[in-house]
Amino acid sequence: MEGMNSSLSLVIWMVVMFAFIYFFMIRPQNKEQKAKTAMMSALAVGDTVLTTSGFYGVVIDVQEDTVIVEFGSNKNCRIPMQKAAIAQVEKPEDAVKAKEDTDKKADKKTK
Repeated sequence: MEGMNSSLSLVIWMVVMFAFIYFFMIRPQNKEQKAKTAMMSALAVGDTVLTTSGFYGVVIDVQEDTVIVEFGSNKNCRIPMQKAAIAQVEKPEDAVKAKEDTDKKADKKTK
């Protein structure tokens, strides 16, 4: 009886540990990977991007796994880079919407 209780207890602890690892490590990583894949598939010309090295630029051309990004305001710095080097994407319509929201908040504060 005692041997059976200890093996059952061991199996229960292993199941609990696996569930813990799944819900706190594997599942969030899969969600993050899906979000990144969706972000890369929605990447389009004209989007503002933040690279993993901290540079902001505008997408000029999108190829299969490479993008050409224009950096700076002089329009002469165009660099091809891998899509994996993009950390964040901001759509132009999102930027307009955010600006409108901040303008509305500023108008409410002045009244």
